[in-house]
Amino acid sequence: MAWERLLGRSSDLFTRPSAALFTILIGAWVLCPGRRTVTRMSGIGDPDGEHAHDAYHRFLRAGAWTMARLWCRLLGLLLAHLALGERLVLDLDDTLFHKSGRKVNGAGSFRDPIRSRGQHTVFAHGLNLVVLTLRVRPPWGGEPLGLPINMRLYRKGGPSLLDLGQAMIEEVAGWLPDRRFLLGCDGAYAPLAGRELPRTHIVSRIKRNAAIFELPPPRRPGQRGRPRKKGARLPCPEQLALKTYQGWREVVIDMRGQPVRRLVWSRPVLWYAVRQQPILLVVVADPDARQPDDLFFTTDLDLTPEQVASLYAGRWSIEDTFRNTKQFLGGEDPQSWKGQGPERVAALSLWTYSAVWLWYVVCHGAQAPWQPRPWHTAKRTPSFADALAALRRALWARRIFDGSDWAPQLAKFPNALIDALAEAA
Repeated sequence: MAWERLLGRSSDLFTRPSAALFTILIGAWVLCPGRRTVTRMSGIGDPDGEHAHDAYHRFLRAGAWTMARLWCRLLGLLLAHLALGERLVLDLDDTLFHKSGRKVNGAGSFRDPIRSRGQHTVFAHGLNLVVLTLRVRPPWGGEPLGLPINMRLYRKGGPSLLDLGQAMIEEVAGWLPDRRFLLGCDGAYAPLAGRELPRTHIVSRIKRNAAIFELPPPRRPGQRGRPRKKGARLPCPEQLALKTYQGWREVVIDMRGQPVRRLVWSRPVLWYAVRQQPILLVVVADPDARQPDDLFFTTDLDLTPEQVASLYAGRWSIEDTFRNTKQFLGGEDPQSWKGQGPERVAALSLWTYSAVWLWYVVCHGAQAPWQPRPWHTAKRTPSFADALAALRRALWARRIFDGSDWAPQLAKFPNALIDALAEAA
């Protein structure tokens, strides 16, 4: 799948002038070294000035197109070209895109999860984005990829983070009416387990002091009164994690692509304050006692404890997505302040992240190229930086050589330049 064909699959979602701006902007987003402001990217993608620089700003802040249709088209391409099972694994989390200036539409002061530690909370100004990713196992193995397939902007006074997460899941379920979903999320989104999510089960953390109960006892013949909704109160999950209980098993779980030995213990319980149906409580312990116990739950009672632990461990892929989008695609850089601009540029940076991985996996598969580094001898799989460099190398080579007479003796020096451009930050 060539990069131009990938972008061309979405051109019908725009007017003809807007489709040209979209193709140029996303291509320049990949190639642009340094800070990715809209003006800088337009200079890289449109060096001859075919379109005025303000056309790109208007395209973002007031263009007649919708991000939902772009997400839907991208999801269709991912399902068509990647090997995914019948039940899709999704991950949900929020992140802060830092922005400066008081007049950035949608920005506000929010807790910075990177700089906050324990009781020390740090606030920062920016866009609070709720992101839904599709978890994909790459053909070369290792840690899964988290590919963004939907995004919402959280605004103070508007729908809550949980409401936005539920809306995205419902939207994706509407796009894929024949699919089932398994959602991985951290403890902040655990209350989604009590909401009616279409064809979706949840794997998340449970509070260490959560009030959990036995399942309600069966109704006795001739018993009067309404049926009981919950059984006897159980100790909190943290107390249940003590090794004094029977039923612990040693298993091997998938910890971000690596097999790891763990002890697991599980039982169905009722977390009545969140969900009125049974959940499977899973306690995961380190047999060497080097790490604290982990407490998970799932609404799918058919999952095994090792599957629950592995599924939650794979949730880390969404954290890698946030880091790579900010660090390698400059998702926080574009200076679009008015209208829909701030939300759209943030969404397009995440959309581009998924598109780059899709191109890389489809074009190279398990034989994906990447350059080993002497300072990272343990590296065995390509990173997003490798995927981005491979795409840049292909695009720069096409731009430099398409209009020239190809000759091996003439390509020696341009190839060195292309390699330098491909690795540029």
